[in-house]
Amino acid sequence: MGQGHGWEGAVLKLLRAKDYVLTVTGAEDVTPDYRRIHLTDGGLLAATGVHPTMWVRLWFSDAGKPHQRAYTLVDPDPAAGTFGLEFALHEGVASDWARNAKPGDTIEATVHGTAFENPDPAPTHVFAIGDPASLPAINSLLEALDPSPATVWFEGGTDGLPFRTDPARHDVRPSSSLVDEVKRDLPDLLKTHPDAYVWIACDTRTTRTLSSYVRKDLGVPKERMHALGYWRAA
Repeated sequence: MGQGHGWEGAVLKLLRAKDYVLTVTGAEDVTPDYRRIHLTDGGLLAATGVHPTMWVRLWFSDAGKPHQRAYTLVDPDPAAGTFGLEFALHEGVASDWARNAKPGDTIEATVHGTAFENPDPAPTHVFAIGDPASLPAINSLLEALDPSPATVWFEGGTDGLPFRTDPARHDVRPSSSLVDEVKRDLPDLLKTHPDAYVWIACDTRTTRTLSSYVRKDLGVPKERMHALGYWRAA
């Protein structure tokens, strides 16, 4: 595999990325705009192991051209060789594939670049900033850093989405203006949590803006934060 993945696939091959074929076993519509796909892993989990917020690159065909997008594993089970993937549906080849996915369908996946390091010392508070595309990673992050309390700024509405949060410990804040609201509230919150951990996973532009703000303006050390653009706005 990998030869049909264009220059991106060639680069990943040089970096010793590993390829697998995933097979769909089922699908469910969580909301009209959010769909969960269940898959067998083609040996992926046994070969790579599992860590929090772990993701894979899926390969789609866009008018005959290779197109890759990354998705966080949901409920990975190495013994069974299964996991789920969740798709925030919009326009595009990845969403089209997810809408039509049915048992027996296959898709190629590449594992490379995914990693997770537990903050040391453990955070007194987690500040997470994301959107529907990064919800599976948010759920995985909060589980990994349990029992640390968390504040989550979440772009858009939350109704019906599969949050795995505990209202007693996790303050989820739906946001219509993510950058403005984080800049308004985060500075004072950080003053009361000097050992906090800041995690940002939004579209590339928002992630870049907030990452720069948290590092340069608020002075959060790089080892106490993580930022990754999960998608690129058209």
